[in-house]
Amino acid sequence: MSEINNTEDIQEENLAQQEGAEHQENSAEQVEVEELSVEEQLREDLAKEKDKFLRLFAEFENYKKRTSKERMDLFKTAGQEVIVALLPVSDDFDRAMQELAKSNDKETFKGVELIKIKFEQVLKSKGLEEVEAKNGDVFDADIHEAITQIPAPNKKMKGKIIDVIEKGFKLGDKIIRHPKVVVGN
Repeated sequence: MSEINNTEDIQEENLAQQEGAEHQENSAEQVEVEELSVEEQLREDLAKEKDKFLRLFAEFENYKKRTSKERMDLFKTAGQEVIVALLPVSDDFDRAMQELAKSNDKETFKGVELIKIKFEQVLKSKGLEEVEAKNGDVFDADIHEAITQIPAPNKKMKGKIIDVIEKGFKLGDKIIRHPKVVVGN
């Protein structure tokens, strides 16, 4: 009987060891699962932070581009007020040139003409361009300002510019003064 008891004891010990080993494996698996879940949680947190960083970085890049564009636009039109204030002077030069052309004093005409040309070159160097409007052009309400409408001299002139009263100008791409025109009706 002692042999049977010994065999039973050995079997019980083996069973106990197997159960202990299984229990340890289960505990190890639980620890691994917990570690994996902690590791997965950390990866998720890292992914969220990376996403947050990338969005913030993209937002900052957009901010830099927007402010840079605004600065460039500001530089392009920085002197707009001064140039708009000088446009009547340009108109006065045109009227003076018309009156001096009628007189016999050619030297005065040449002198004023040189000053006018220099003045126009300075304005052009600052980005001022004339908006083209001439007799016979089609009237465009986005570009031209109609002062009045008169009966068209012929059918071809209906809806077209009959006369340009005041020249228009643009600074860069922006029209700062629309040409004032008379339109045929």
